[in-house]
Amino acid sequence: MSDSTLPDGQGFRPEQEQGAVESTGSVIAAVAANILVGIVKFIAAAISGSSAMVSEGIHSIVDSGNGLLILLGIKKSSRKPDVEHPFGYGQELYFWTLVVAIMIFALGGGVSIYEGISHIREVGPDTVLGDPTVNYVVLLVAAAIEGSSLFIAVRNFNKARGDVRPAQFIREAKDPSLFTVVLEDSAAELGLLFAFLGVFLSHLFNNPYLDGAASVLVGLLLASVSVILLRETKGLLIGEGLKASELRDLEALVESDPRVVECGRILTYYMGPHDMLMNMDVTFSEELDRDQVTDAIDDIEGVIVAHYPQTTKVFIESESYRFTHAQSLRGAQMNVSVPHEPPSPEEGR
Repeated sequence: MSDSTLPDGQGFRPEQEQGAVESTGSVIAAVAANILVGIVKFIAAAISGSSAMVSEGIHSIVDSGNGLLILLGIKKSSRKPDVEHPFGYGQELYFWTLVVAIMIFALGGGVSIYEGISHIREVGPDTVLGDPTVNYVVLLVAAAIEGSSLFIAVRNFNKARGDVRPAQFIREAKDPSLFTVVLEDSAAELGLLFAFLGVFLSHLFNNPYLDGAASVLVGLLLASVSVILLRETKGLLIGEGLKASELRDLEALVESDPRVVECGRILTYYMGPHDMLMNMDVTFSEELDRDQVTDAIDDIEGVIVAHYPQTTKVFIESESYRFTHAQSLRGAQMNVSVPHEPPSPEEGR
């Protein structure tokens, strides 16, 4: 068996580092936008008494906290391996994304739904709607700020996914920070639309119930986003590897080496967005000696890392012990000295 681990156990390459920087930039932009917008929304809610604006303020503050948790996950996941964690801390990002999903569901969705229901229950014959002007101004400003954050997130998201369809990319992506911000910012823009319709329609029809209903819709929207994040993060935490099509390509790549008879079982495991462990069984030609097998393994490892740069640890083991043992015996026999004939009398003199 042979293994290959890149320096420091990380294998972080320039293109991966660039992708990490871009995803971090998207998160920072989202956090700044949400903090600013959340404060303004709460001020507007206090002035107008709108339940939908309260829910939107909660939405922005929760999103700010979520962004900070994602940044924490990115930082923690970049730590180098140590004795207690020999394979690194890549899955820290997956854990904190799971926490974000739970927060969106409980604090974002749950509190918004509760706020909307409470508002509906408090509506009475003497309920008077406040002046909606400040709400419209805040919603317009918030839509512009959230839109700029969404633009940055979508730009990085599209750059990362290439020609892959968005839904497919979200299912297959190993870096949740790439799509978490897009989902949150998209939900934020749609939530602003719900809030606008709630305020506008409640004043148009003089019906305070519609404002509370908008708050409930914002909560249901956040709950839906959290379900998507929970589903995707669950798969990453349980353990995902290469797709079936990628495994077939990898097998063909290994078997293209003339020294390889057959590529057997291949096991891959993502321990982080840019940190994949690979283990495979390979049967080599019987004509190869031990040193030639070692050279072949080194060459195959280099080809694999070139084609799959997220691979940081490669373990290749000969499929058949019989072949390996026979190759070792042949190598040993080649080093055994052939017995010499007794020296002739002339040579003895």
